[in-house]
Amino acid sequence: MTPVTSPVGLIGPDELLIFLLQVGLLLLCALLLGRLTLRLGMSAIVGELCAGVLLGPSVLARVAPGLSDWLLPRDTAQFHMLDAVGQVGVLLLVGITGIHIDLRLVRRRGVTAARISLAGVAIPLGLGVAVGLLLPASLVPGSADRSTFALFLGVAMGVSAIPVIAKTLMEMRLLHRNIGQLILCAVTVDDIVGWLLLSVVSAMATTGVRAGNIALSIGYVAAVIAAAVLARPLVRGALRAADRSDSRRDGGVTVTLVVILVLLAAAATQAMKLEAVFGAFVCGIVISSCGTLNPARLAPLRTTVLSFLAPLFFATAGLRMDLTALAQPTVLLAGLGVLVTAILGKFAGAYLGARLSRLGHWEALALGAGMNAHLNTSAAARGAAVERCSSGLPTGAASMRSCVNRPRS
Repeated sequence: MTPVTSPVGLIGPDELLIFLLQVGLLLLCALLLGRLTLRLGMSAIVGELCAGVLLGPSVLARVAPGLSDWLLPRDTAQFHMLDAVGQVGVLLLVGITGIHIDLRLVRRRGVTAARISLAGVAIPLGLGVAVGLLLPASLVPGSADRSTFALFLGVAMGVSAIPVIAKTLMEMRLLHRNIGQLILCAVTVDDIVGWLLLSVVSAMATTGVRAGNIALSIGYVAAVIAAAVLARPLVRGALRAADRSDSRRDGGVTVTLVVILVLLAAAATQAMKLEAVFGAFVCGIVISSCGTLNPARLAPLRTTVLSFLAPLFFATAGLRMDLTALAQPTVLLAGLGVLVTAILGKFAGAYLGARLSRLGHWEALALGAGMNAHLNTSAAARGAAVERCSSGLPTGAASMRSCVNRPRS
């Protein structure tokens, strides 16, 4: 007799209460601190990250440990509910950013963007490897090979973060300017190069570097690009049908379709062991290339993402930071050294690449500053190399890394 499968039960009342309080309080703090940092001339992302820091182990857990344990219990399933909402938000943020890419500018200045990106990766990569080799032995896990750890640190310093840069450009109303488009093109190349380098680090930490592994990584990227080209006619037809449906009645068919496409593309690249953000961004570019999307249709989605989902993602990232370990002098000095090296290396690399591309001094300065976002890719946050390289890190070193790394997706 075939057993009857019972339906999955509803979320428990206590778990639901905690989840609602988490979302509400994180959004409240993110809103207030985001407004404050904007008034101070900084990006709202700074305030949103600080919201998570205040409610996380750095502050609330020290001031009111009982309240912190109840509001943010060390329950993986509970935290993953919050994390999942934020991940959907960042995927939609990156997808919307891809939709705003000016493909004519990409074709015209694609070589320039690639040159800037490669210089912007190479210099901080080299500096990061040097720092990794010079760090005190107490900050290097005993189970990890020093060269593998150093290469991972270099990759972490060399890669920029599309979500952070995208939201910052939107806040500054630079997304549609030439400099904003050039920054986005360059960090897209950053993302691809960073993922390929990460595959090498992962292989070094596990099975060893093999030509087949590297070729497979390149093949996956090529497959994504080929799929994007082949899917374009289908996407164009679907967008036209959605637009006709929205014209006949007040509906959100276009918004729903865009969300479906972005999430499915993200799922596809995630299944290929690439990062989901890459698929979302490529999907946005494909939608943009179709030329049939009415931007006004996406206004409700843009508002929801920028006002609700993206701030929640950045606040959740702040929850993972434990800054108290920086009270240890060794960790603090090492953290400052890594931070300064990462900022100066990325700035110098992007600036040099821009100047070699015959861009002006001020454009090069803007590119150096604009590409300096080190909230690293989700692939770097969950790669086997990171697990191997960071499993033995002292709490302070792990906290130092969490200040610049994006949380696991």
